[in-house]
Amino acid sequence: MAVLAAACVAAAQPRGFVAVRGGQLIANGRPYRFVGTNYWYGGLLGLETDKRRGIERLRHELDFLKAQGVTNLRLMAGAEGLGLLNGVTRVGPPLQPEQGKFDREVLVGLDIVLAEMRKRNMRAVIFLSNNWEWSGGWQQYLIWNSRLADKWLSSKPTWDELRDNVSKFYTCTPCADGYAAQARFVITRTNTVTKKRYTDDPTIMAWEIANEPRPMRPAANDAYKSWLAQATALVRSLDKKHLITLGHEGSIGTESIELYEQVHADKNVDYLTIHIWPKNWGWFENRRMPELIDYPVDESVKYIKKNAAVAAKLKKPLVIEEFGLPRDGQSYDPASTTSLRNTYYVRVLSFIVNDRFAGADFPGKKNIVGANFWAFGGTAKPIKGQPFWKPGDQYMGDPPMEEQGLNSVFDSDESTWKLIRSMTKGINAR
Repeated sequence: MAVLAAACVAAAQPRGFVAVRGGQLIANGRPYRFVGTNYWYGGLLGLETDKRRGIERLRHELDFLKAQGVTNLRLMAGAEGLGLLNGVTRVGPPLQPEQGKFDREVLVGLDIVLAEMRKRNMRAVIFLSNNWEWSGGWQQYLIWNSRLADKWLSSKPTWDELRDNVSKFYTCTPCADGYAAQARFVITRTNTVTKKRYTDDPTIMAWEIANEPRPMRPAANDAYKSWLAQATALVRSLDKKHLITLGHEGSIGTESIELYEQVHADKNVDYLTIHIWPKNWGWFENRRMPELIDYPVDESVKYIKKNAAVAAKLKKPLVIEEFGLPRDGQSYDPASTTSLRNTYYVRVLSFIVNDRFAGADFPGKKNIVGANFWAFGGTAKPIKGQPFWKPGDQYMGDPPMEEQGLNSVFDSDESTWKLIRSMTKGINAR
């Protein structure tokens, strides 16, 4: 019986690393295509002292995702700094409370989620830092190194101020050194649960340079390209087995399709990513989704095709790594309907699963290999009358600066899960 159990566990584990061949992802000798989700807080759940809110929740949610056919999860490696940044309370506990000082115990949470994913034959993409304030990221490095004033911890910048501030990261040598130290600390770790080095663990599909790294200002473009090349070279020097990607939004992130192509042409970048945010990018007016849903759908399709053409030119795979839409009426109540979101999900996921919906051939169509919706909210529920996250609240898919429940897909959203199950079955039937 013990031998049989051991064999079952072995069969459930990924047999090999994901690779790239002919513009496709390959796993165990076969094309690897997937519907996944963003589960950035997965590495924080195992740190909860309340096991019901922590490890038990994690295991339950991974079992739930597995049952839906969702087996590719995008995770955060760790946060930088404590307290407010841009007036937003950061997620945590931080991996790097102060520059150069790391809390090894925080990575136990990442150890746990990777170990649990391994049991379920799941794959992880791990982003190593963040362009945005909700986990510290670029601005925290700039503040630590006196390139930004401490006032930006509590003050909220305008969009132009934010662009000016963040663009300084790419010419800040001690900031780059701080990032490199964190990347090295994470990548060279040995998992305390499985006793397996991260570099030897095929559960990890890819290391991601950051969440949505943007130059922010055209004047920073050259420094941005140079820094990304240095970062990917660093990761490659530390780990030659795993894939590397940038965590990019696409041409909107660089404000230039040419720059998007240039940074992904890097020999150390294995595949391209895009993120799609109809609400944030002004593709529909607030409270007017029902009569305007065709426009964001059409714009998203055009955006996918535009960036996929770059993937075809570079002969690399492309993953639609983030996409999301609010609930009907932009409600935050999990009991509210999601018919418009469902319509949107079907259209985006069709590029992975259903050629009939994806339309006629276009450059890059065959390079689109996966999609991770934003984001899985799991069993958490928003607190009525409290739109934003506070320390001590349960994590869900929406980061602290966004209304809780805005884009999260909860385990109770049965109509959405029904269509996701149909999509994942479609992949398995290909």
